[in-house]
Amino acid sequence: MRYGLIAGSGRFPVLALKTARALGHEVVVLAIRENAPPEVATLGAACHWLTIAELSRLIDILHEEQISEVIMAGQVKHTSLFSALKPDWRLLQMLASLPARNTDALIGGVQRELEKEGIRLADSTLLLKPLLAGEGSLARRTPDGEEQKDIHYGRRVAQALARVDVGQSVAVSERACVAVEAMEGTDAMLRRAAALVNGRPLRLVKVSQRRQHLLFDVPVAGPGTIRTMGECGATALAVDAGRTLLLDRDEMLELAAQAGIAIVGCRPEEDQGQA
Repeated sequence: MRYGLIAGSGRFPVLALKTARALGHEVVVLAIRENAPPEVATLGAACHWLTIAELSRLIDILHEEQISEVIMAGQVKHTSLFSALKPDWRLLQMLASLPARNTDALIGGVQRELEKEGIRLADSTLLLKPLLAGEGSLARRTPDGEEQKDIHYGRRVAQALARVDVGQSVAVSERACVAVEAMEGTDAMLRRAAALVNGRPLRLVKVSQRRQHLLFDVPVAGPGTIRTMGECGATALAVDAGRTLLLDRDEMLELAAQAGIAIVGCRPEEDQGQA
């Protein structure tokens, strides 16, 4: 099978490309400048570098490469749209048609533009199903009673925020929401939270959008997440089972064991209860 892969930042696109190669798929990489890791250039059948502002060029490349199915992998810094980059004519028209410029609206707009050209946006976990988090305790240590209370509270807050597309993560301490993730990303949010709690333990809760698909914006955690949690005094991580990618899982779980960090996969439909 021949795919296109729009590569953002982090390990997600690298792992997707390595898996695709192992499975015998041919993948053409469309690497977003200042986001995608350099390694992606060596892992695809071809690699084209472009900016987040070049929607017309992205579509032209997909046509030239005879790609009819494309995957988005990795985060893209949407703050780039507020920088000196000038949107091309197609992106400019798309932006003008959007009711908002949050993640849902922006990527949904790109999806519609691709569909107009006969190009389907596929499930971004298509090549990485084995990396999705399972349900229950995933690390050596299970969350204790206080952590469970914070996780339960944090999931209610995070789910409410996710429905209006305000980040995927919250930092919680003693049933109080200390910080909410926005465009800065999870690590920056955790560091901001750590500066506010005066040494009290934090819990990190990540949720996925309540979509029926995983086309984009899939939550990701990995060794870097655990390192930042250790640095910030976060003792437990809760993620949506079946909807969160755990990258470099063996290393991640070993780091969690060394730091005494609990990790738990929660059922996405687990929305009931009182905060």
